[in-house]
Amino acid sequence: MRSAILTERARNMRQEMAGPEMQLWLQLRAGRFEGIKFRRQKVIGKYIADFAANAPRLVIELDGDTHAGREDYDDWRTNELQAAGYTVIRFANRDVTSNMDGVLTKLAEIVRELRQTPPLPTLSPEGERANMCEMPTISLSAEGDRPAAHEKPNISLSPSGERVGERGKE
Repeated sequence: MRSAILTERARNMRQEMAGPEMQLWLQLRAGRFEGIKFRRQKVIGKYIADFAANAPRLVIELDGDTHAGREDYDDWRTNELQAAGYTVIRFANRDVTSNMDGVLTKLAEIVRELRQTPPLPTLSPEGERANMCEMPTISLSAEGDRPAAHEKPNISLSPSGERVGERGKE
């Protein structure tokens, strides 16, 4: 469950964004960047990420002067976010204000790499129940034109588990 305190703090941070955060947000919001839906000041676990996307799972952190001397904490936080399944990228505020094109180019490269990782294997069209059903083979009768009387016809199941071609029949 999300902490109410963190949620309220994130809401306040969205209302009082720093200059570099606002500049980057204007480039990322509403799917403007690579069609990705980013959220700003998103609560992830016990942290608030500056910007985060679920597809691909990406966190963008902007580091200003307040991060000087806090490198160990930032490393710990990055490890925690990575353990939650996110790729974390950090940019300095000065890079956002003076080299937005470079920031967006680097971000596009990372997104391209994340999208090229192989997806999870797809399920078979018959679904997992297909392996659980007995799938008899059909042998032809002596006449060669119909199944032998003692054998069941081949049964195919749809992904919902119904027999293919049986829907709507009484």
